[in-house]
Amino acid sequence: MLHGMSRRLTSLVGRQGHRLAATLPTNEPQPNEEVSHTVRRIREELATDKQRLKWRTPIGDRPEDWNSKLKLFSNSEQTSDFIVMMQRPIDLSPTKIKDWWGNRQEKIERHMQQFIPERHKILGAELAAAHFILYRGGAAKFFDDPRWHRASEDGEFSLPNKFHPGYKVEALRCDNMTLYYEGLENLRCLDHLKFLSFHNVKTFDDWCLDRVSGGEYPRLEVLDLSGTEVTTNGLSCLYRLPQLKLLIVDDPKQSVEMELAAAMLEVALSPLKVVGADAIHSHS
Repeated sequence: MLHGMSRRLTSLVGRQGHRLAATLPTNEPQPNEEVSHTVRRIREELATDKQRLKWRTPIGDRPEDWNSKLKLFSNSEQTSDFIVMMQRPIDLSPTKIKDWWGNRQEKIERHMQQFIPERHKILGAELAAAHFILYRGGAAKFFDDPRWHRASEDGEFSLPNKFHPGYKVEALRCDNMTLYYEGLENLRCLDHLKFLSFHNVKTFDDWCLDRVSGGEYPRLEVLDLSGTEVTTNGLSCLYRLPQLKLLIVDDPKQSVEMELAAAMLEVALSPLKVVGADAIHSHS
């Protein structure tokens, strides 16, 4: 008896379920449903619009593109920095345009100051450094030559255009230059250099001083860092210059940290004397 009631109940539920499913709304056309001409036209227009809006195939989905096997784990929703940048509103205010132009000029100058191996092969380390400094408004003095060589107002200077063993750089003045970290690679392996000045070079910081200290100057005696962005942290790298006798900074007593760093340097390098810029540049 119970078995018979169960079969009748299952049959009733099945019929009600099919009837309920038939009444549910759906976007798919039913087998016996007749699609009107208007609905067909709208669906065709939507398909055409989707195809038109897909204006390019994403990189990596084209047949000719190379794909890594790790593409299976990639995230297709991620956006690159370039896309994020392009989505930002464009600011054409005078301040932003000026900043953009300044950054562009800085990038160009950094690129122009990069180390060029061919130039050093032709000129040698001594003349290559002199050419680099004179071209940018600095001055150079050679061993056994009392003159300071500088470029004229037209940017011309009289130095050999190929290696000459008689030219040994003894002193370099980079005062008031715009000298970046990339350009310091051109000032190295100067075995006769005794005087090096970066007075008022605003782009000269601790990282630049670290590169200079490792530039192989076995005879360097005078180093001028006044008017630069060098801090007490950068002074610690000067232990690489054992012959240093005079270090010029803005004020060796401007802070407790600077005074302590100067005292420690004078102890570590026995011939060294740290002096303020006023004591030197007021007489020049």
